[in-house]
Amino acid sequence: MSQSGARDAIVVGAGPNGLAAAITLARAGRSVLLVEAASTVGGGTRSAELTLPGFVHDVCSAIHPLGVASPFFKELPLQAHGLEWAFSEAALAHPFDDGPAVLLTRSVETTAEGLDRDAAAYREAMLPLVEGADRLLPDLLAPLWPPPRHPVLVARFGVKALASARRAARRLFRGERARGLFAGNAAHSILPLESFFTASFGYVFGMLGHVEGWPAARGGSQKIADALASYLRSLGGEIETGRRVARLDELPPARVVLLDLTPRQIVAIAGARLPARYRRALERYRYGPAAFKVDMALSAPIPWKDPRCARAATVHLGATLDEICASERAPHAGQVADRPFVIVAQQSLVDPGRAPSGRHTAWAYCHVPHASTVDAAGRIEAQIERFAPGFRDVVLARHVTTPSALAQYDENYVGGDIAGGSAAFPQIFFRPAFRLVPYATPDPGLFICSSSTPPGGGVHGMCGHLAARVALARAFR
Repeated sequence: MSQSGARDAIVVGAGPNGLAAAITLARAGRSVLLVEAASTVGGGTRSAELTLPGFVHDVCSAIHPLGVASPFFKELPLQAHGLEWAFSEAALAHPFDDGPAVLLTRSVETTAEGLDRDAAAYREAMLPLVEGADRLLPDLLAPLWPPPRHPVLVARFGVKALASARRAARRLFRGERARGLFAGNAAHSILPLESFFTASFGYVFGMLGHVEGWPAARGGSQKIADALASYLRSLGGEIETGRRVARLDELPPARVVLLDLTPRQIVAIAGARLPARYRRALERYRYGPAAFKVDMALSAPIPWKDPRCARAATVHLGATLDEICASERAPHAGQVADRPFVIVAQQSLVDPGRAPSGRHTAWAYCHVPHASTVDAAGRIEAQIERFAPGFRDVVLARHVTTPSALAQYDENYVGGDIAGGSAAFPQIFFRPAFRLVPYATPDPGLFICSSSTPPGGGVHGMCGHLAARVALARAFR
């Protein structure tokens, strides 16, 4: 601690970004207190027995391509603190109504072979990204300023990424198999696939599947937060749970405060510490569609029509480009698609400890309008049944998480938005406000480290790490 007895830094919010910010500060020799409103750390990386005893479900995030690829997480000894990644043979399966599913594997060549006449086009699109991934990913998971370390590589990617996913898929590929695969990856943007820059998600999530895989955390996503918290404590950091911060002046003295919160919460607790003009900018921040999730305890694995879908921990259900585009347009028009694009995680296939012997878990969600009250559970289950006839017969119990339940579970999930705000242009780059250094606020002692800052949503810790680096540079020169 400093000579006055005050801590150097306080971080509010113990999601992956809050934990990452606290670790970055502690590694720099600063005294840190991490404050969390819930009884446990984790934010979007918590696990619980949501259905039946012995069935471990991920409350929010389940599959972590960005976690295993995170440049910051790779710096940390998380394995020594209990984190183990569980990989499936294929990163992703994408089934169709007719014909075999497409499997996205670590091999670009093997994946391309499943795309028929688009094999050569897929290799041409993905191989340069995969070969340059080690240099490209750190630049992509960073703000616009300072300039990237590999500007030519980023510029080449930017030319591809600028397009909408729909346009890119139709331009790159001639068949529905490759187009559907690309669209499913792009749908992680939670945007209409006709929007600018949605192609970037199609490229990045495909690249991650080839370079790193799409793993689950063995034992549940909570293990990610637990490992980060364990490492933070080993550095001397303090963690206080069960303490909700309503106003900044409730906090003990500190040189700097970092907020793992979205703009709505920041405005509420910071009050007059922020100038009126900056508060108005935060109040204009746009939140995106919500998630509607169903967790299931199963008596057997999902009976996929194409058994090869059991080779992947993640399955995308939406088949064609047109169907996925229609599904992702609907929430932005205030509607729930009759056939929503559904992301299914079957973690127990790679992590048998998630369920009692012979039993399994399933996690599935779709995108619905912001703060929607429509029950989408039946539509999700119908999509799974479509590609896995007899699925309903193996369901032992269900747990439904609505947008309002998500918002109650974590105040950062405003209206059920799990991504910390819309990734629509220009907010995809300038979040939470138009500032050269987005993590800093007009108050020199107050910083933002949540997914409402670049590079945005996902379990990667980069928002917290980058915000803490700014705080160190500005307040602890």
